[in-house]
Amino acid sequence: MSRRRQASKRSVTADAKFNSQLVGRLVNVVMRGGNKNVAQRIVYGALDALAEKNPGVNSLEILTRSIENAKPRVETKARRVGGATYQVPLEIPAERQTALAMRWIINFADARKGMPMKEALAAELMEAFQGQGNAIRKRDDVHKMAQANKAFAHFRW
Repeated sequence: MSRRRQASKRSVTADAKFNSQLVGRLVNVVMRGGNKNVAQRIVYGALDALAEKNPGVNSLEILTRSIENAKPRVETKARRVGGATYQVPLEIPAERQTALAMRWIINFADARKGMPMKEALAAELMEAFQGQGNAIRKRDDVHKMAQANKAFAHFRW
């Protein structure tokens, strides 16, 4: 971590097919070991599968809504005060909300065994779009944890 100044945020380049920064970020999160072509095939295959299953709705709209549904609003962070560690609820910045939602969706899709990654990602995105699934359950758990520790909110700084 630099001591001189804050690191500048670099913008993610939009993807070639949909011209969307959100899809570009999703490709970057899916990518393992620098294999961007493999990640693009997975993401584009998942979006094509969503378009086939739901002909009336745009697959980009499904992606946007599913990530919006999976975003956590508050989380807890450990704060050490006087020898004791408290879980203090804090509001999450918008960039981190999106990053957490994408990470949860991709990790739960990767945990689905017995199906290709693009089908698993499509299924996880569809469940998040409908307000169900593992990513939504994870978001609810994070919100419950923050709600349970609301008494320590005055330790926020």
